Amino acid sequence: MLRKTTMSVAIIFMFVSVVAAKSTAQDETPGMTSGKLPPSHFTMKSIKEIDLSKNSATLPLYKGKVKGTTVWYVITDVSDEGLARELGVNFAPRLKNAGTGCPGCIQEVESSEKILGRGSVEFKGMIDFKPARIYVPGPMGFPPMGAAPGAMGDMMYTPLVKVAGTEAVYNAPMVASGDGPFDVKQHTNTGDRVLKIDAAKKTVDLLFIRAFSNGKDILYLNFEASDPGDAVIERSAFVPGLGLLPFAGASDDPKGTRNAIFTFANGQLGPTSPPAQGLAHVAIDGKLSKEATLDNEDVIEALVQGGDSHNVLDFFPTLKDPNLARLYSPIWDLHVGVWSPGTVEKS
Repeated sequence: MLRKTTMSVAIIFMFVSVVAAKSTAQDETPGMTSGKLPPSHFTMKSIKEIDLSKNSATLPLYKGKVKGTTVWYVITDVSDEGLARELGVNFAPRLKNAGTGCPGCIQEVESSEKILGRGSVEFKGMIDFKPARIYVPGPMGFPPMGAAPGAMGDMMYTPLVKVAGTEAVYNAPMVASGDGPFDVKQHTNTGDRVLKIDAAKKTVDLLFIRAFSNGKDILYLNFEASDPGDAVIERSAFVPGLGLLPFAGASDDPKGTRNAIFTFANGQLGPTSPPAQGLAHVAIDGKLSKEATLDNEDVIEALVQGGDSHNVLDFFPTLKDPNLARLYSPIWDLHVGVWSPGTVEKS
């Protein structure tokens, strides 16, 4: 029997959007390492393609402005069920609670249309993508000897957006800034998980993460974290103000916004998972110190073969029980566990 020596609630807080899951216990498709994932597995019907051989998901790309600067964003979740169907994104009703005790956690934007993404839009905050993400592995891979996040949101930035005069709350994270050309090698004007941008076709290819939920293999996207260390590990933007969103430790509270996600500091190492899992595994076997680009084929191949930390999520948007599905949110509290040395040795 596997036993954990500790399991503690961390202050780390992330924005995670589920994009795919296997549909039955016998269907192992999302665990495959090559080919294209059938659309029947997509939780977001707006997704153009999921390429398992590159760990990439192709999403519609939208254009906006922040004080004259062009920004680019995606839409992954919305609090209104009708809009979720219309836009082909995840239905996340608990997003409507995001302003509870944190009015600055939702930015109200001006748009020429009432539905986000249908017209011009002026945001209040944005992400600075220029800083270089740094991860220097420690003797065991994790914790690191040194680390610094790359992208960072300004004081007005939040991915949670409400169009002025409407009630729906969208999860609309920014993925790039400027008018191009787009740097997908050093990520000086794109997110660290952006593999490709096509402004003409209005698409962006994003590096997804492989994980588990309710006995299923799932794929998810990570955009922001409230902790700088987690932002480095997840290749996401550091947005500290998001740690104020309600409520910590209330994953099943309909009045809250957060779900729980579980990871392990240690675990078995090796190129494939299972049995490998955990932060030390992703640091070493997932080549965390290198940029994730299509040119760095060794990084992409390592992640395809199982180099992710393989976290465990408690809810996702297509659970068969509608009451559980309605608890899904793209906002996550990260719980960090530690396996005993004997458990790691015995797998």
